[in-house]
Amino acid sequence: MRIIFAGTPDFAASHLQSIINDNRHQILAVYTQPDRPAGRGKKLSASPVKKLAEANGLKVLQPASLREHGQQELMADLQADLMVVVAYGLMLPQAILDTPRLGCINVHGSILPRWRGAAPIQRAIEAGDTASGVTIMQMDSGLDTGSILSTSRCSLANGETSGTLYQRLAVLGSSSLTAMLVKLEAGNAVSIEQDNSQSTYAAKIDKAEALINWSLPATTIDRCVRAFNPSPTAFSLIEGQRFKVWDATVIAGSNSAAAGHINSFDANGLLVGCGQDALLLKEIQLAGKPRMPIGELLKSRSELFASGKLLGL
Repeated sequence: MRIIFAGTPDFAASHLQSIINDNRHQILAVYTQPDRPAGRGKKLSASPVKKLAEANGLKVLQPASLREHGQQELMADLQADLMVVVAYGLMLPQAILDTPRLGCINVHGSILPRWRGAAPIQRAIEAGDTASGVTIMQMDSGLDTGSILSTSRCSLANGETSGTLYQRLAVLGSSSLTAMLVKLEAGNAVSIEQDNSQSTYAAKIDKAEALINWSLPATTIDRCVRAFNPSPTAFSLIEGQRFKVWDATVIAGSNSAAAGHINSFDANGLLVGCGQDALLLKEIQLAGKPRMPIGELLKSRSELFASGKLLGL
């Protein structure tokens, strides 16, 4: 088929690579977000999708919007059979959705209709879901409301983070996509309408959400730590100093310290009281420092984390 691909982050790049590797289809153009400032120097940086496309000699287009008539005419001139959209980051107007012969399909990192929206992977872990997956849908004008073409599921492992699930779904989605392209080319793909009554919304992550509220149960905080790993990363304060929490474990039945107070610490971790049970912080990162196990950090900063101190201030 003659395919247009649209995507931006490395999750999308994995799917573009799967189409390239498949070597069955002609990729007419790759759409991705405009270069953005990144790093301490704020230099313009290309998206992972752009880097991959250029490395393979593919045509790259980076419009700020697809609502302009000129952009819509440009896409129509490509005479595509299909547009594949993976974490692109721009809304597609109806004129774009109607342009390819077979319309536009989207690869979404959840089991739709659960977790429509921008952050399905993080919200699934934050909510304590036991399963996740990838849905391929025929796009319509709504937000992840299109008919489902396929669903591939996976169980969430103990200690699953957004980072680990992100990588697993990238692999799962890529294989699902190449299989779906075969069905679409043959004309035997079947779509099923979503049950809107079962839908949930995965709102975009706000960095402020990553501030730990120690009055919550330890299980809730643990899910937040894992949901926000690697970004934006859960954090707290001690004596006005901000630190990130990368790894933690719930210690059930431990209520010997008030919420936010340090109960004890040793090489295994820093035990902090919560609204219910306690949380053992095993790996943290002080501002301007590398992340490290508590045992290593206490060799030089044990006075900062003395028993009885209150976190969050």
